[in-house]
Amino acid sequence: MATIDILTQAAEEVDHAIEEEALDAYSSVVSSVARLVIPSVASLRVGRADMSRGEGSGSAVAITREGYLVTSAHVVAGSTRGVAAFADGSEFELEVAGTDPLSDLAIVRAKNARVVPVVIGDADRLQVGQLVVAIGNPMGFAGSVTAGVVSALGRSLPTRDGNTQRIVENVIQTDAALNPGNSGGALVDGRGRLVGVNTAVAGVGLGLAVPINATTRVILNSLASHGRVRRCYLGIAGGTRALAPAPAAALGRSAGIAVQDVLAGSPAAAAGIRAGDIIVEVDGKPVSRAGDLQALMVTSSIGTPIAVKALRGDSTVTFRATLTELS
Repeated sequence: MATIDILTQAAEEVDHAIEEEALDAYSSVVSSVARLVIPSVASLRVGRADMSRGEGSGSAVAITREGYLVTSAHVVAGSTRGVAAFADGSEFELEVAGTDPLSDLAIVRAKNARVVPVVIGDADRLQVGQLVVAIGNPMGFAGSVTAGVVSALGRSLPTRDGNTQRIVENVIQTDAALNPGNSGGALVDGRGRLVGVNTAVAGVGLGLAVPINATTRVILNSLASHGRVRRCYLGIAGGTRALAPAPAAALGRSAGIAVQDVLAGSPAAAAGIRAGDIIVEVDGKPVSRAGDLQALMVTSSIGTPIAVKALRGDSTVTFRATLTELS
């Protein structure tokens, strides 16, 4: 009996040691990421042109040594002045370099600042279940760190700029705790690389972040260089629809974009595209969701004629549309 008790005690001690080692490894990753990234995250205080809205607050992440920071567009919307405060106690006057409500991203600059920039990562390489760390200033508590996992990828976030609506694709869903004030803060991977900008609290244990990837890097570069993002547009509203077996087999794809509405005076209207058409290809590239189409609406395509292939009933029709700039 004594031998059995000794073996049981030894097994329990080994299990306890393994648990401690696992916890220490997790804590070590989060702690090292926090030490690396906290100096790059600023707390923002901004004033509004509309005084009835009062002052706003949020977070931002340094991406250049010269004081350029990325944040959420809604954090600095309508702002006329602001201050960026860093964890080392330094504060800098803030100016807005450019905002893009349709991606909910903005670039601001901390004047006369020399800051530690974060390392830029690639959200397209994330996997569900991967460790992520959120760093920001929730409820005014600067330098707050929460950790969790990527709970889903490929989510969509509706955005609006005036009468223009757009869907931000491939939004990151995480269970890292987010609260008001986290918006504009950093979502980083286990190596401290910026993979997202926290943008919304969608519920308890459910936060969303705009991904940092090839598409959003183009947006950020345009905001820093020109203060705005130029986009062209086709002028349709629609969503993914599965194709019937026969056209799916003929085209070699399973879905297209079903046109629900065509904006009057748009390139789509001028080309003859109608509600009910199912767009399957644009300039030789297959499309099946809004993000596929939005990815093709780039600055270089403004004024360019494109071929739009669509299903209309049982027939395949090709339209010629000349893309114009989204105002």
